[in-house]
Amino acid sequence: MKLVFATNNLNKLAEVQKMLPDSIKLLSLKDINCFDEIEETETTLQGNAKLKADYITRKFSFNCFADDTGLEVESLDGKPGVYSARFAGEPANSENNMQKLLEDLKDKTNRKAQFRTVVSLNLNDEQFLFEGICKGEILKKKHGEKGFGYDPIFKPEGFNVSFAEMSSEQKNNISHRGIAIQKLVRFLEEKYS
Repeated sequence: MKLVFATNNLNKLAEVQKMLPDSIKLLSLKDINCFDEIEETETTLQGNAKLKADYITRKFSFNCFADDTGLEVESLDGKPGVYSARFAGEPANSENNMQKLLEDLKDKTNRKAQFRTVVSLNLNDEQFLFEGICKGEILKKKHGEKGFGYDPIFKPEGFNVSFAEMSSEQKNNISHRGIAIQKLVRFLEEKYS
């Protein structure tokens, strides 16, 4: 089965491809000649995930899934949340986002946070939603070179290392996106096996 993942983020694409069974051929937006910038105008992760999946299905007639992820920090009332990718403003830049978050937390003792991903799947004219949450805390400085986004400053619960210090396999087993995608994969396997 061919399934489009509505993302231009090559890191995310590679991460997800490793998690899917061989029976599912993952296509990128580039693979279907979609070079449109899909504006994320919704105020919730679920809204943005649905918006992106609906856009691809409507315009290109492909079965498709899209995700939206936010880092929700308890002492910042859930911020940056849906605005995580552009927390420090335009242009979107992971380094600037991390620096702004560390600055905003410098006087806070509560560093509890969670990553939350919502995946919206459009499959044969039906829509399905899957959510994944990974709880943890924000470190005081960056650790590790792997991963992307906020990975160097996020330490998941029960671990002594940041996401950026983990192998992709280790991270995929416990991460927010990993959990949501595992739910998606189980759903597809049940439906098509």
